[in-house]
Amino acid sequence: MPEVSRKLELVFQHAERFRESRAPHLRRWLSELVREIAPKADSFAVSFVDDSEMRELNRSFRGLDASTDVLSFPGETTLEGWHLGDVAVSVETARRQAEPARRSSYREVQTLLLHGALHCLGYDHENDTGEMSQLESRLRRDWIPDGR
Repeated sequence: MPEVSRKLELVFQHAERFRESRAPHLRRWLSELVREIAPKADSFAVSFVDDSEMRELNRSFRGLDASTDVLSFPGETTLEGWHLGDVAVSVETARRQAEPARRSSYREVQTLLLHGALHCLGYDHENDTGEMSQLESRLRRDWIPDGR
């Protein structure tokens, strides 16, 4: 008997504030990506924030008084299922990073979402021996085509 695909609950917070997070296909793209990298996940949440909000999150959770591009908070298994985690993306930072890299801010948001989701899965580029970077490079080639 074939396995029935479970529905992924994907929560976007503050998406209405930024054009990149309102893109009609972003939700579908992220849902498909999460299904690929974490097929047993039942839910995943993303907050789209500005730099000042990201600075406050970074200060509160990491003790760093500076903004950053993405923060990840791995989830856990609950009575409702496995929550992959929560990711906060600074869209303002994504826009600044996109320009010198000659890519769209939408593509940069996708890159940060991928990066954050991998952290939720337990990957840590600061402490591993390149596993996360290799996986992320492969997934970028497959999931974030040039020109978007």
